[in-house]
Amino acid sequence: MAEIAVVFHSGYGHTQRLAQAVAEGAGARLIAIDAAGDVPEAGWETLAGASAIIFGSPTYMAGPSWQFKKFAEASSKPWFSQAWKNKLFAGFTNSSSIQGDKQVTLDYLFHLAMQHGGLWVGPGMMPANSKAATRNDVNWIGSFSGAMAQSPSDASAAEMFVGDLQTCKQFGQRVAEIAARIGR
Repeated sequence: MAEIAVVFHSGYGHTQRLAQAVAEGAGARLIAIDAAGDVPEAGWETLAGASAIIFGSPTYMAGPSWQFKKFAEASSKPWFSQAWKNKLFAGFTNSSSIQGDKQVTLDYLFHLAMQHGGLWVGPGMMPANSKAATRNDVNWIGSFSGAMAQSPSDASAAEMFVGDLQTCKQFGQRVAEIAARIGR
């Protein structure tokens, strides 16, 4: 079985819930980026041993949180030695608006993975875009490059949409299936 790590920052708990759903689907280990933008040393060791790394960040002001960016910059150490080359990568994000420039965050995560010489995995699920679709359907937002979720600005993490959590769980399952398929 592939070793999968989910490394994420969560400012208000919403992205943490998504990370938990992704990890549940992937059978992955969670690595939280703290409020200062740091990852514990054991987290770096987990990332080094992982065959797949899934990035998660909220979308703030049209991009990932500064804490996630600090982690990304700290990943220059494994970048320099190409330690993460050929690993699988994927990403997810959340914002309070339906669109909220989440694609910019996913693009950032994708480009970080490409800098590391990684292989990107998208959700591989069709969007819920029919008239009969509801907000609690899987991939209601309709993302193809990573998992996206939306949490109203006045909603707690406990009030997240079931469809977004299920989207993330299925996304994690897909990463695990692809990792197993290619022997990672």
